[in-house]
Amino acid sequence: MTAVDVAGKGAEQDFSSRLLASSQTLSYDPSTEIDWDAPVPPDQYGLNPEWSTLYGTPLWNELTEQQRITLTRHEVCSIMSTGIWFEMILQQMILRDQYVKNPANSEFQFALTEVADECRHSLMFARICQKLEVPAYFPSRFVIELARGLKSMASGEVAYGAGLVAEEVLDVMQRDWMRGENVLDIVRTSSKIHVVEESRHMKFAREEIKEHMRSIGRVKRHTSAAIISIAAYVIVNALVSPKVYTAVGIDPKRALAAVEANEHRKSLMRNASAGLVEFLDEAGLLTRTSTALYKRVHMI
Repeated sequence: MTAVDVAGKGAEQDFSSRLLASSQTLSYDPSTEIDWDAPVPPDQYGLNPEWSTLYGTPLWNELTEQQRITLTRHEVCSIMSTGIWFEMILQQMILRDQYVKNPANSEFQFALTEVADECRHSLMFARICQKLEVPAYFPSRFVIELARGLKSMASGEVAYGAGLVAEEVLDVMQRDWMRGENVLDIVRTSSKIHVVEESRHMKFAREEIKEHMRSIGRVKRHTSAAIISIAAYVIVNALVSPKVYTAVGIDPKRALAAVEANEHRKSLMRNASAGLVEFLDEAGLLTRTSTALYKRVHMI
C-alpha cells in the first residue's frame, strides 16, 4: 500500500468517525417520535399534491377532493413499500461489502449503524401503511426476481451507487413532504426522521463510491455505470404502482398514459435528480449508455 493509499484510508476513517458520532447524537426512535395512537385526519393528503403522479393533468382536475386525498395516501404508501423493498436489498449489499472487515474500523461500525437505521425506517414505513389501511404495493415479479441478482452480486461502487439513487430521489421528495401543511402529520414526521438519518447514509455512500472508483479501469467503470442506471430505471418506475389508481376508481391504463404525458412530473423528477446526476458525472459514472436510461425515467 502506497503512502497515498494510507493517507486515503486515514481520511476515510476520519470521515466515518464523524458520521458515527453524528448518528450517536442525532438519531430518532420512530416508536416514540410518532404519535401512533392519534386519529388520522380525513382531510389531509398523504403527500404534497404537487408530488402526486397525476397532478397537473386533466385527469387530476376530474378527481374530487376526497379522491385526491385517497390517491396521495396510496401513492405515499406505494413509495414507502418500494422503500422497504429496496432498503432490504441495500442492507444485504452493505453487509456483504463489510463481510470480515476489521470491526474496530469506524467504516465498519458506521456501515452496521446504517443497517440498523434502515431496519427502523422499514418498520416505520410498514406501520404507517398499516395505520393508513393501505395494502402493500410491490414491484412486478420480473423486477423482484431481477433484484435478487443485484442484491446477491452487486458490490463496491455498484452497491453504493444503486443505494444512493434511491436515497437521493426520495430525499428531495421528503424534504417537501415534511414541510407540507396539508400533509398528514404521520408522514411529515417520518419524512423528517428519514431526511436527517439518510443524509449521513448518502454522504457515506458517496465516499464509498469515490474510494472504489479510484482503482477501477475503463471497462469496469462503464459496466458499473450501466448497472447503476438500470437500477435507477427500475427503482424510479417502481415507486408508484399502477395499482394505486384502482383505489380511486381510475383505469390504470388511462392513468399511466396521463403520467407519461405529465410534464410537471417530469420536471419534478429532473429537479430531484440534479444533485445525484452531477455527482455521478464527477465520479465517472455518467456514460452515454447510462445517460440514455436516466433520460427514459426523466432524471435528466
